[in-house]
Amino acid sequence: MRVIVGITGASGIVLAVELLQRLKNIDTVETHLIITDGGALTIRDETNFDVYSINKLADYVYNVHEMDAAIASGTFLTDGMVIVPCTMKTVAGIVTGYSDNLLLRAADVCIKEHRTLIIVPREMPFSRIHLRNMKELADLGVIVMPPVMTFYNTDMTLQSHINHVINKILIQLHLPTEIIEWSGGKK
Repeated sequence: MRVIVGITGASGIVLAVELLQRLKNIDTVETHLIITDGGALTIRDETNFDVYSINKLADYVYNVHEMDAAIASGTFLTDGMVIVPCTMKTVAGIVTGYSDNLLLRAADVCIKEHRTLIIVPREMPFSRIHLRNMKELADLGVIVMPPVMTFYNTDMTLQSHINHVINKILIQLHLPTEIIEWSGGKK
C-alpha cells in the first residue's frame, strides 16, 4: 500500500509525526512524504524535531517544488493521501485546482483518480470561506477531518487525543488501528 503524507505550515505537526511513526510500523505501507516550506518553518517553531528526522520516518521524500516526481502523475498508483496538518491556503489551492507545488498536484491527482484524500485542517474558528472551501472538497469526495478532541475516552491526556485523531485517519485508510471499538454507553 502506498500512502502520500503532506505536511503544511498549520499548527499540529505532532499529528503528522505520530501518523508517520504509526505508518512506519506497518510493514505493508510505503510512505511518500512532502513537506511544504511553511511546514518546515512550523516544524522548527513548534516541535523538537527537525525536517531531517521527520524525513527519516518516510520511505520516500520529495521536495515540494519537485513537479516531475512520480507522485505528480495519476499513473503512479497510490492508495491515498493525508495532508496533516492542512492549512487553509492548501485547502483553497486544492479546491480551486491551483496546483503550483507537488503537494497540491498530488492532492489534485487523488481527486481526479478518485483516490482517498484526507485533509486535517488546523484552524479555529473556521470562517465562511474556510467552511465553503471544505464543503466543496467534501462534495468532491475528500475526507475532511479536523483534529477534534475526544471526550469519551477515559484517558484525557494530550497523547490520547493525538492517538484518537491518528486512529480515525487510519480507519479511513483501512489500516490497523489501536482504537477500542465503541460498545455503547454505560451499562
